[in-house]
Amino acid sequence: MNEESAVLVAGGRGFIGRAVTELLRRSGDSVVSLDRNADHLAGSAAATRGPGCDVVCDITDVAEVQRVFEATRIGGIIHLAAILPTAARREPLRATQVNVEGSLNLLEMARRFGVRRMIFGSSLSVYGTRPRDQVVSEEDRAAPEDLYGAAKLYVERLGEAYRERHDLEFVSLRIGRVVGSGAHSATSAWRSQIFELLGASQPIEIALPYVGPERVLLVHVDDVARVLVTLLQATRLNHAVYNAPCESVIVGDLKHEVEGLNPNLRVKLGKEDAVGNPRLLDCSRFQREFGFQTAAIAEQLRKAAGKMTS
Repeated sequence: MNEESAVLVAGGRGFIGRAVTELLRRSGDSVVSLDRNADHLAGSAAATRGPGCDVVCDITDVAEVQRVFEATRIGGIIHLAAILPTAARREPLRATQVNVEGSLNLLEMARRFGVRRMIFGSSLSVYGTRPRDQVVSEEDRAAPEDLYGAAKLYVERLGEAYRERHDLEFVSLRIGRVVGSGAHSATSAWRSQIFELLGASQPIEIALPYVGPERVLLVHVDDVARVLVTLLQATRLNHAVYNAPCESVIVGDLKHEVEGLNPNLRVKLGKEDAVGNPRLLDCSRFQREFGFQTAAIAEQLRKAAGKMTS
């Protein structure tokens, strides 16, 4: 992005959004971070660290979104705002309004105000469940199984139409299960707990719902942020869709790794299969194009444990 424009991060106070905003601001970029919930912004350190601002804005309100674009020249967008799968099942109307209508509002503003590039935080859920031994690439046909995945795929198609008709560089990043400290998830708390509880001084249990032999595609939040910013800042993009680099982790191995880092931790496994996403992924398109490597989840866990004991 040029020095006279800002990067708009929609969903900037969410789990991934916070990491993206922090990374951009550390590098000196001006960032407009949007979040619909003012409570998320209260006492936010991000508002006073680096150039840019935090803005309360509901992306389903086109007038609110327009005012943001009128107030600041936006050079690029990273769109991460979404109602997540469990909440989408519970509130399908609201999920459709945010995940589809809100995305359309951002696309329209990007068109009207001449934004060069929009990076969309899509999901591996667009592929649906695949056979355990199938390695899924961007060339495989999408087959989402829930409202969340279907909305992600629809927005990808919307973005494709805007790219072809309005010359907006719209790029989708299909992201797996994101782990790291600070997710604040009520339905999959383990994604943060495996990092946040590594320093526990008393016995504590982490519930991980999957069976031991199951595989899950995991990526650390800091790596997702780096991938998104790489796509935003690249001089040239060869593709419109990328699988985010991630690791296929056997659940039983993850349990063993976490428990080995702190004897006070016990990871209790469940009886579920990891449905709705592939188990194996080809993410070589992004890795080849940008020479990008992520740290293994086990390495990330050991690093986090070392920080807690140092």
